[in-house]
Amino acid sequence: MQSPNHQITKSPNPTPRIAVYPGTFDPVTNGHLDLVDRALKLFDKVVVAIGINPVKESLFTLEERLEMVRETIGANGSVEITSFDGLLVDLADKHGACAILRGLRAVSDFDYELQRALM
Repeated sequence: MQSPNHQITKSPNPTPRIAVYPGTFDPVTNGHLDLVDRALKLFDKVVVAIGINPVKESLFTLEERLEMVRETIGANGSVEITSFDGLLVDLADKHGACAILRGLRAVSDFDYELQRALM
């Protein structure tokens, strides 16, 4: 019988559990940092993927955003920081990810993400 206070933990599976966390990170926020910290408790590796969107006007250049993320999150064996400009599914496949992380800022974000998940 499982305890009602059971916790999800990383799998001892020899295949690493990898999650991709996409975003513009323009700029990186405390919310981003919190999500990475939480994800590292569930996954062996988190790939922070900074998206390049030529249609979206950014406050900071890609290089500045990469540097901000490196300085605040820090790359180590458990966090990889990269950029991408293609399809997210291709990036997730390239890294062997089993999950894509998404942050929720408001209830409307949950509805939006639920509709995307049901596609």
